[in-house]
Amino acid sequence: MIVGFSTIPEEAKIWVFPSNRKFYPQEVDEISKKIETFLQNWKSDRNDVECSFLIKHDRFIIIAANDTEHALSLDAHDTLTSLILELEKQYNIVLMDKINVCYKQGDFVQYKDLIEFKKLIKSKAVSDKTIVFNNMITVKEELRYNWEINIMESWLGRLVK
Repeated sequence: MIVGFSTIPEEAKIWVFPSNRKFYPQEVDEISKKIETFLQNWKSDRNDVECSFLIKHDRFIIIAANDTEHALSLDAHDTLTSLILELEKQYNIVLMDKINVCYKQGDFVQYKDLIEFKKLIKSKAVSDKTIVFNNMITVKEELRYNWEINIMESWLGRLVK
């Protein structure tokens, strides 16, 4: 059961799926429709899941599920994973890789594999002022306070000297 994103409790479960490339405008609409269809029918132990989603920066799929009263079943997690894998295949994108780095470069969001990102740090193309995305967040409240963070507040900060 889809609800407004703002009505999902702050302590609810959240997943952030970063894309290795920006979505094209027509893809945003298509992906949104596929996610809506999935979420409208999403069940956990035969119960509707109160949930919502956002697509941010034409690159991140963010899904929130209110699990504050009942934990999501393993089957509910599996079906969400299946949806994401289906989107990866259909749009030839990577969404499940949370180790690679998304960061801001001016007004743009960039995606680099860790090896390439380390090269950027070494060449000073990335500094201790760089904003990175912490895609490992797990509750909705963290989206506001711990998603877009200074690199020095992330595990990547130890790579910056």
